[in-house]
Amino acid sequence: MKNTFTKIALSAIVLGAVNFADAQKIDAKAKKILDDITANYKSKNNTYFKFAFASGANGNISKTEPGIYYAAGDKYKLKIMGTEQIFDGNKIYNINAEESEVTVAKPNSGSQMFSPINYLTSYRKDYNVSYAGKKTIDGVNADFIKLTPVKSNGIKYVYIFVDSTKKQMLKLEQHGTNKDLSIIDIKEYKENQQLDPGMFVFDKSKFKNYLVTEL
Repeated sequence: MKNTFTKIALSAIVLGAVNFADAQKIDAKAKKILDDITANYKSKNNTYFKFAFASGANGNISKTEPGIYYAAGDKYKLKIMGTEQIFDGNKIYNINAEESEVTVAKPNSGSQMFSPINYLTSYRKDYNVSYAGKKTIDGVNADFIKLTPVKSNGIKYVYIFVDSTKKQMLKLEQHGTNKDLSIIDIKEYKENQQLDPGMFVFDKSKFKNYLVTEL
């Protein structure tokens, strides 16, 4: 399960790293909704998400884990499954408390950060986008948007459910061509909080007994 989530987190779930030349089809209504939500998130000093991460196959969920995510600008901190991930704007630190290990890596040109902003903007080059109507998500009459890859990338389609009134994402589902299913269900959202100045800093002195590996 940890390996599954790490793979998803580092690829930002719905993002492809390849530039596709195929013609895209982007529904104007869906585009406006995604652009409005993206602009809303980018206008905040920082954001916080409490979420449930679920995975399974053939449409069935096999396991669900809680997680939290903080972001400010291009920096973020993610905690889930006993693992903490920090991106300080330069390097990614994966901290595994269970195994007392830290791996450090610089993102390359083909990697994407774990960020709802990336989920909402990746359609600009990689996906066909269509407005699929309304669906009730946790009591909210949400707009339902479907993303289909322009070119094969292992993803069959992605569903994004949004609260257009508040301009917030509620839920994201990724359906793989191998029938794998991954879901991020946002349970709580906060913005413009007073955060610890060291929130997005990796303090090596706190991990003296950890094996630290630079990739």
